[in-house]
Amino acid sequence: MRKAILAGACCFIPVLAGAMSLAICPSSIADTSIKLDPVPAGWTAYIAGPLYLNSAAPIDGPPQRKGELVPTAERKAKGQTIFVWQLEGAFPDGKWLQCSYGEYGQVTLSKRMEDSVRRCEVSYKKGSKAGQNEIGIDCR
Repeated sequence: MRKAILAGACCFIPVLAGAMSLAICPSSIADTSIKLDPVPAGWTAYIAGPLYLNSAAPIDGPPQRKGELVPTAERKAKGQTIFVWQLEGAFPDGKWLQCSYGEYGQVTLSKRMEDSVRRCEVSYKKGSKAGQNEIGIDCR
């Protein structure tokens, strides 16, 4: 069995102004942070480059629960798409931010958000690298 090992990433920065939280996904995961272990006998692993941020969204509970949430609104503005999630109601396992990397979300980083977060807006704009999106996150 292969597993990916990731090191040295930071995803969430609390802001002291009111009940606002500024959530930030790292823009990429460095190729030096990715390791295949164990590698099948006789094979050599090579990681060609970093994985770029492709998507972000709040989720219900930790990532292994796979608690994907449906956005409550979507709009387009100035060349970007903005998704909105209303996070009212019970979240017994917490509200989490999930950042997905690679063209198909092959690797995710997730971090629990403050229980007081009631709304998240995530804006998407096509990035310059393959599979990359420039993403803005505002969770309050």
